[in-house]
Amino acid sequence: MVAKCICILFLSFGLFSCAQSDAKHNNLEQTRLNSDQEKETLFNNQRNAEYCRQKQLAAEYIVKNKRYNPELVFLLDMRRPSGQFRFFVHDLKNDSIIHRALVAHGSGSELLESDSLMFSNIPNSYQSSLGKYRIGGKYMGNFGESYKLHGLDMSNSNAFKRYIVLHPYSAVPDEEQDYPIMLSLGCPMVSNSFMNILHGVIANSPKSILMIMYY
Repeated sequence: MVAKCICILFLSFGLFSCAQSDAKHNNLEQTRLNSDQEKETLFNNQRNAEYCRQKQLAAEYIVKNKRYNPELVFLLDMRRPSGQFRFFVHDLKNDSIIHRALVAHGSGSELLESDSLMFSNIPNSYQSSLGKYRIGGKYMGNFGESYKLHGLDMSNSNAFKRYIVLHPYSAVPDEEQDYPIMLSLGCPMVSNSFMNILHGVIANSPKSILMIMYY
C-alpha cells in the first residue's frame, strides 16, 4: 500500500513537472513571437518613414527639374527583403501607390552571412547602385523589351556604361514569398507581367519618369 502511494506521488510529481515545463516552453515561445512581431512592426514603421522621405525628396527634385513627370515616381526600397514587394509606382498627384512588385538586386551586392546589402558604381562589380535614375529609351534586349537607365548621382553615374537597365526576367515571381528571389548582374530586374504594366505607365507618360533606388 505504501509503495502504491509512493508510485502515485511520483507519477503526480512527474505530471506536475511536465506541466511546468510545457508552461515555461509556451511562455518562452510566446515571448519569442512577441519579440519577432515587435521587430517586424519596428522595421515596417522605419521603412514606411523612409518611403515618405524619399517620396518627398523625389517631389522636390521634380519641381526643380521640369523634364520629369510631376505626377509619377518609381521608388525601390532595397532594404526590404527581395521576397517582399519593394518596387513601387507612386502617384504623386493623389499620393498613392498604384503598382507594387518584386525586384531583384545584383549578385555582387550580397554579403556572406549577412542580410545587409552593399552597393557600388564600379563596372563589373555586379552590384546594384543607389541613387536617382532617369528612365531612358526602350530597346529590345536579351530578356525582351527593356529600358536604359541614366544615373543622376555620383553613386550611380556609371549606370549607362555599365549596362544597368530595367528589364524583365521570366524567373522573377509576381507574388511575395518568404525566401529571396533570384539575383541579377546589377540591374533592377522585374517579372514579365510587371514589366508589361511598366510599359503602359512609361508609354503614357508625357515626360521622363524619375526612379529612385534607396536603402
